[in-house]
Amino acid sequence: MTTRLFRLTFVACLALWLWNCTSPDADTPEGDVLLAKVYNKSLYLSELAGIVPPGTSPDDSALLVRAHVQRWVRDQLLMYEAERNIPKDLNIDKLVRDYRASLVRFNFEEQIIAEQLDSVVSEKDLYDFYEQNKDQFQLESTILKCQLMIIPYEAPQNEFNRLWYSKNPVDAERLRILAKQWAREALLDPEQWHRLEKVSALLPQGTLTSDNVAPRREGTLGDGEFRYYYRVLDVVRGKETAPFEYARERAKAILLHKRKQDLIERWKEDLYQQELRRQNIWINR
Repeated sequence: MTTRLFRLTFVACLALWLWNCTSPDADTPEGDVLLAKVYNKSLYLSELAGIVPPGTSPDDSALLVRAHVQRWVRDQLLMYEAERNIPKDLNIDKLVRDYRASLVRFNFEEQIIAEQLDSVVSEKDLYDFYEQNKDQFQLESTILKCQLMIIPYEAPQNEFNRLWYSKNPVDAERLRILAKQWAREALLDPEQWHRLEKVSALLPQGTLTSDNVAPRREGTLGDGEFRYYYRVLDVVRGKETAPFEYARERAKAILLHKRKQDLIERWKEDLYQQELRRQNIWINR
């Protein structure tokens, strides 16, 4: 069926449905179909362009249209009641003007930032900012460096055991490759920090908690379906200062936000001084 023929079929089915559900309206534009009316607001078929995806059956199309009409009716009723109950002291026009002004200002500031902001942050700048503002990087909960694997029992246990306990760097890479093949979950980067809640949720209940987690704590255990390997390498508890590696991205976000604010304030001050010199500003003193 061609797209045009499908659309004609859909419109015919929809028109038949509307014939049964609605009454004619003298104000309906010629060639259009009135779908719904709420007080003085009308919804026409021509306004539903794009509502029905191509290839939708006529029955499903009618369902989609009916659902859209129902939502539209409810929205219009809510708007009608809202407009009827606007507080007398609420200045809608002022709110609209203020909102428009804020949108225009925000868009212009974003344009300035995109054109002028230096978004390159060196490691030294990051570390200096972190050192000078450690109070902003207090942890809310415990974090840890660890290694963890969850392996099904059908996996080659002897090979996993050998690689897990090996001190050979080559075996560490082999373990990562084997874990990709078999592990349900694997956290093997010894330098990566994780939230304790995330790690403890992967292990049998009570294995690692805020009370028992500590560096050099490790073990293996099983539950009949999986075998769990875990090794705690380092711990920083809640309320302590987050290590720089963990706080790095947040420090960068804060530093860039501060740069944005400083850039906008400098730009506004330069604009003010420029227009003051041009005598485009007058202030009654």
